[in-house]
Formats: sequence, C-alpha cells, structure tokens
Amino acid sequence: MNRMKKLFTLLTLLLWTLVACSNDSAADEKPGSGETDIPAGNLPMQNVARAIELIDNAVECYFRGTGMAMSRYYNPYTGNRSSELGSVWMYTSSIEAVNAAMKAMKTGQAKGETALYDSHFNRYKELLTQLYDNLEYYAGTFTLTSYTQTRQWTVYGVDRGSDKGAAQVEGVLNVYDDQMWLIRELLESYHITGEQRYLDKAEYLAEYVLDGWDCTLDEQGRQLGGITWGPGYLSKHSCSNGPMVSPLVWLHEIYKGKSDEVTYGYVDTDNSRKLRTEKKADYYLNFAKVIYDWQKAHLLRPDGVYDDMMGGAESPEIEYVTIDGLRYRKGTKLRDRVGPAITYNSGTMLSGAADLYRATSDAAYRTDLAALTDKSFVYFAKEDASKPGCYAFDISGFRNWFNGVLMRGYVDASAAHTAASGCIAAFQHNLDYAYDNYLYKQMLPTNLLVGWNKAEKSKNNVEAMFTFAFAAEYAVLANYEWSKN
Repeated sequence: MNRMKKLFTLLTLLLWTLVACSNDSAADEKPGSGETDIPAGNLPMQNVARAIELIDNAVECYFRGTGMAMSRYYNPYTGNRSSELGSVWMYTSSIEAVNAAMKAMKTGQAKGETALYDSHFNRYKELLTQLYDNLEYYAGTFTLTSYTQTRQWTVYGVDRGSDKGAAQVEGVLNVYDDQMWLIRELLESYHITGEQRYLDKAEYLAEYVLDGWDCTLDEQGRQLGGITWGPGYLSKHSCSNGPMVSPLVWLHEIYKGKSDEVTYGYVDTDNSRKLRTEKKADYYLNFAKVIYDWQKAHLLRPDGVYDDMMGGAESPEIEYVTIDGLRYRKGTKLRDRVGPAITYNSGTMLSGAADLYRATSDAAYRTDLAALTDKSFVYFAKEDASKPGCYAFDISGFRNWFNGVLMRGYVDASAAHTAASGCIAAFQHNLDYAYDNYLYKQMLPTNLLVGWNKAEKSKNNVEAMFTFAFAAEYAVLANYEWSKN
C-alpha cells in the first residue's frame, strides 16, 4: 500500500511538472498569480497587481549581470534573450514602469488599499535605485558649442558603454529627447521618494536640453525657436520638444513661491550673447509655454494631430558664427513639415496642455486638449468589430510604446475633458483582453489583440520596452481609476 502511495505521489508530481513546463498547452496562457489576493471588482488594485507581475517577470527576463545590462528582446516560448542591448531610451522604459507602479502603490495606500504598498513599495524603491545606478553605463562627457556658450556636459548616450561614465556621447551619439524622457522620470522619482538627488539630476539635464533651444533671431528679431533632435542634428522634432513641456511645468510647481533663481544665456537684438537671471518658477513655466507654442505653430496638422518634425534646412551642415571673438552655433531655419503623425507626438502635447492648464488656468489650453483628445482618437484608434470594447492601434516599429504616451495624455487630459474617459477605456479593454487570453509566463504579446505566433514560436520576441510599457499603462490606469473616486 505504501509503495502504491509513493508511486501515485511521484506520478502526480511528474504530471504537474509536465503541465508547468509545456510550451504547447493552451493552459499556459492564463492569468498569473499577481491577482490572487485582489478582491473581485477592485479594478485599480487589479491593475497595480498586473503591473507588478509584468515588471517582476521583465526584470528577471531582460536584465543580466550586476550591471543590469538590458537585452532588447526576450522570447518567452524559447527562453532566449537577445545579445543586442537596449538603447538608453529603451532602458528608461523600465524606470518609467517602476515609477508608475510605485506611484500607484502610494495612491492605493492613501485610499486605504495598503496590501500592495506594504508588500512591494520598499522592494521597488531599491529596484529604482539599482536602475538609476546602472543607468550610468549610458553616461558620457563631451564639450558642446551651442547657441550661447561652449561647455562640458555629462549626459546620456544612445548606446550603453563598457563601463559607467564611458559611453560615447559626441554629436549624433546623444539626442535631446532621450534626456527629456529621463528628466520626466527623475521628477516622478523625486515626487515619489522625496530624494533630492533625483531633482538635482533632472535640473541638470533640463539645463542641457534648454541649452539646445534655438534662441537665435530672425530678421524680425524673433527667436527661431525649437530644439533640434540632438546637438548633432539640424531637424527639429515633435519628440525633441513636446516631451519637455510637462517636466518644465512640474519644475515650475516645485519652485512656485520660492526665491531660487537661474542664470541662462540668450541672444540679444544686436546678436551679442548675454546672461539673464530669473526666478526658477517663472523661467520654467515661461519655457514650457514657448516650447508648447513653437510645436503647435509648426507641427500641428490641419486634421488636428501632430506631425513628426521640421526639416529642410538651408545648409546640410551645422554652421557656426564668431561673435566678439567667441564661436557659437548658428541658428537653423527649416522649411518643411514632415510626417507621419505618430501617437506619442500628440500624447506629449496632450499632457503638456493639461499641465499648462492646471498651472495657469488659461482656457486656451483646455480648448487645445479637448480638440486634440477627440481628433487624435478618431485618427489613431480603429474599432475592432470582433472584440467589443477593443480598438486597434498601429503597432509597427516602436508604436506600442508610443501608444502608451498617448494613453497617458488622455489620462492627464481627463480632469478637464471628460470625453477622454472613452479613449482611456479602449486601452484598459485592450490590455485586459490580452491578459485574459494571451498571458504567457507572465508576459503579454506584442500584438495585444492577436496574440502569439503558435506556428513559429521563434518569432515571439518581445521588445523590453513594450513589456515595460504595458506594465506602466496598467499602473497609470490604476491611478486614473482611483482619481474618479
């Protein structure tokens, strides 16, 4: 009898092992364990739990070594991760997701939902520290001649270096939008943790980015305006202007009512370079306004969404001018507005308009965000007749992450424009459809509405930044749900 009992136990264990390890079983695609302690019907808590589940698994699958080198791709069906490493922008998506989850945990705690905060917040705070520490593999130092000065900067390059501080950042090897996404996350981290080092780094990088603003003057004495894609580029992009608006408003709010000042360079009417000192609160808010105005004036399309960039420079090379014996970058006049319209370029302007409206109460921003909300959803979202409540968005290229920026714009706009709720619901439905139908080893497929490639499992590579984007969306949606109560 004992022998039969042991044999039955061994067979049971073997059966469970085979079920757990089989890649072919449809039962592998099912909700994970992140929701086990969440009461039924508690959507914000469910959203946070799903975000944590996706993040925890992503950290395990995409990162390796003590330096947290992030593989660009991971395939949950083969268990393979790519030797190709993610760029700094891709790496920042992990910080974005962790920030969003921590923010949601804090909101839940304030609402009396303490379980996830108590279980995970301190762990995620340590993870955040590790991510920032290893971000320094993307850091490097170079000397830049800009429109008003020549100065040495330590910024973040596109590619990971061999050691901390050793990344290549000269010319086209760093871009301003990468710094902008980091500024945003550094300020989020500051608000979540209260750690001053995050604010200090955010302000340093903001100084670097604003040094890239084309403050040279046209024939009428007006600033040409716009921030080029990077210091080695001539084109001025939606992605190198719009993402800076919200962080500047946040900096304004941090310093509002305080006496802190900033000194910066500008081009005077006689083309000389001079210095001006202002209160930080005023400086940051005014810059947010002028960047917003520049993008709206140059890149807003007749159909109400934003194009990609301004190109068509008179000269194919960066030019310099000598004033009073010193060399400066010459301003760049651009002729051509270039597409296509991409979701994140409208998303950053939605968030920017919402933040400017909150900070200024200027009704023009509310009008802008309402129009952009309605027109962008019509332009980018296509209803899927076979899946009620779901909408298809273009997911080619990097658009899965881009679409998350648009969703965040809708969430930011929702307080001033209630019609944004329908746009937000589309993202919740898409995520839930994929989670309920396609979740595999705590990972969602690139195409949320179609699922995995079962015929050729080697083609199920998922970008790290998409996995972190889905997690960040879940966390942002949790905050949104709580805000409605």
